[in-house]
Amino acid sequence: MLKKSPASTDTRLLFHLRGVHWSRQRLLAIASQLSMLVITVFLITNVLITLGERQVQKEWAVQRYSELQTIGTLLADKISFQQFRTQMFSRAEPLKHFLNSPGHQEEQHLLQSWQSLKSNIPELMDIALYDANGKFRLASSGNFSNTPLSKALLDSTQSMGGDDIYTSNVEFAPVDDRLEPYVMQMAWLENADQSVRGYLVTYNSLSQMLQSIKPAFSSNDSPMLLLDNQGQLYAGASNLDPLPGIPDTLGSSLRQSYPLLWRDLANNNFGEFHGALASFVYLKISLASASQHDADYLLLSYIRNEDISERFAQWRNILLVTSVIVTLLAALTILLIHLFRLEQRARLGSIRLADGLFRADYGCLLINDSGRIVCANDTAATILKQRQQDIENRSLQKLLEQEQQWYDDVRHQLQQNKVWQGEVQLQALDNMVLHFNIRIIGQGSDGYALISFEDISELKQVRQDAFLNQLLSDSAVATALLTPKGNLVRVNEAFDQMLQLDGNLEHTLTELLQNDLDKQWPRIMQSVATHGLWQGQILCQDKRPGCLQATLKSYQDSDGELSYLICTLERASNIRELPGPKIPHRIKVMPEPDDLDNFFNAMSPQEQQHSCLMVLDISPEALLSHMSEIESLETRQQQVETQVLADLPRGYQIANLQLGKIAVLLPNTDATASHHFAAQVLENLGQHGLANGVCIGIAAYVAGQSLQQFLKNAEVALKRAKQSGERNICQAFTRQA
Repeated sequence: MLKKSPASTDTRLLFHLRGVHWSRQRLLAIASQLSMLVITVFLITNVLITLGERQVQKEWAVQRYSELQTIGTLLADKISFQQFRTQMFSRAEPLKHFLNSPGHQEEQHLLQSWQSLKSNIPELMDIALYDANGKFRLASSGNFSNTPLSKALLDSTQSMGGDDIYTSNVEFAPVDDRLEPYVMQMAWLENADQSVRGYLVTYNSLSQMLQSIKPAFSSNDSPMLLLDNQGQLYAGASNLDPLPGIPDTLGSSLRQSYPLLWRDLANNNFGEFHGALASFVYLKISLASASQHDADYLLLSYIRNEDISERFAQWRNILLVTSVIVTLLAALTILLIHLFRLEQRARLGSIRLADGLFRADYGCLLINDSGRIVCANDTAATILKQRQQDIENRSLQKLLEQEQQWYDDVRHQLQQNKVWQGEVQLQALDNMVLHFNIRIIGQGSDGYALISFEDISELKQVRQDAFLNQLLSDSAVATALLTPKGNLVRVNEAFDQMLQLDGNLEHTLTELLQNDLDKQWPRIMQSVATHGLWQGQILCQDKRPGCLQATLKSYQDSDGELSYLICTLERASNIRELPGPKIPHRIKVMPEPDDLDNFFNAMSPQEQQHSCLMVLDISPEALLSHMSEIESLETRQQQVETQVLADLPRGYQIANLQLGKIAVLLPNTDATASHHFAAQVLENLGQHGLANGVCIGIAAYVAGQSLQQFLKNAEVALKRAKQSGERNICQAFTRQA
């Protein structure tokens, strides 16, 4: 490619575009469509199988629920019939004969009668006789203990009698080394005067009752369980492959083994529950309780999900075979459609190439295997400032006016990678810089080179300017670009080294300089917004000893909004280091009197001797109509502080004493100079409309005084200034004791 050889016919340039060619994009499209087809068919088949299994499950649930209703109704009728039967036992002739003449012969005759009843009634477990006090007298067998009836039972049935039959809740009794659920029924035996003569108790097996109602209720496919309202299992335990979480022994609790299922059962009277392994159908039934109220019991049945799948296996196989056939037919259809489209579009390949490539916004050249330009688009002619006719049929090397070495390097790169990217500077076109992208398509004499390029002269100039700006910013002065909130945007190397950032810009200026600068940031921003510039000196922390001269300059956008801050930091010269706590020299209003006390104690005795203290009072009576407008006073005080701080001479310190009072410490100042400064402060405040209600008290330092005594003398002068009414300035007369 790009070799010097006799010109070849241009008709072979796009020869390989004719006919059907399965491109990588086309193969990827077919693969993606086939993948989507398989996924779609899989999802639809899965949905159909799931819906089918749900339908089988629903049919089973409807049938099983109908069976549970029948079982519940028959069980309630069975209990009612047993109550009638217990009543008949209490009126039987053998029992009356035994009660009237309790002899051995009558007892044997009664027991024989009871044994005959038990042999003919499978669910009848035992019959017992108790006296009027509930003591045991006689029983047909020893399956139940001979203990007397409990007093709680007798007390709860005092209101019953005559034909009433007491039916207990379901309980367990050990029979033949196994637990047997039973229901106890008790009838009253009365005398002629309706006094209690005794009690006849019958014990009926619950499992035998269920067996007589539905012999196959405990089948492994759809077992049936009977539970009470606390989840205890009374019937339906099966040892044939029990379901995990379902109790398989009598007396165990479903509430503990399967709490999620029990929560659904406890909140509803009937319904369905679909678990991970099985589907459940349940129904609450009511049996007579100890207090003759309805007692709730649960009939529960379930079927395993795998059993549902087995019932639907035939339809599942039919769906799977149908899905495979549909998938194969659809895949064949997709392949035929793509083949038809390729055959249809092969004839227009060259036209679409020219239309797609040579109408682009960037310059395009088509080069044959000999390195000559076959055609160029309008953008290429505009960039190269030549006509299309002049560009075509020219050699690429002559068009770009590059040396032979550059041409050989490009050709070598194209032979290896089929792609070359680079920049070329054209001296004939005012040193225009073009970015080239050359791709080789095809092989041998049927191949061609597609060249796209664009003018990046302006981008090159911008990069050069950015490089020069970077070199300019790498000066000895620490410089940083900040947001209006003080966040670092960009810093130079001097700023990074001074504040030990190590390239981390996740900081704010107030965080780096500390000294409560964050509290004064609103005032600093107000000064920047007003004057466009703020300067101040800052005492740094121990890891950055010394005082820094900080300068903040604002940059505003076209709308006049503050966009960025340019911050420079320099080491301040001839700044005294104070012992003890370090106090900012002049960047803020000290928020606490203790800060002023620390600064005062750090001064030398000679500096203290020649210092004065000035206290400004912003009287609320002169400014406010009533004391509830405390926010107005705070706003006025901030305005006064800002103005005083702006005009504060070098070395003077200002601090907040309380709301409405400001203290100014004047080092190296005598009484006359301090009075002149106070008058100047009032004059400057008056020019800004802030002097109304402001009084000033001045005191000179006396040796041996503390700052508190110093402040008291200034307060005395302040009181006199309020009373004098003349210029609102007064000095306290102090002398050494």
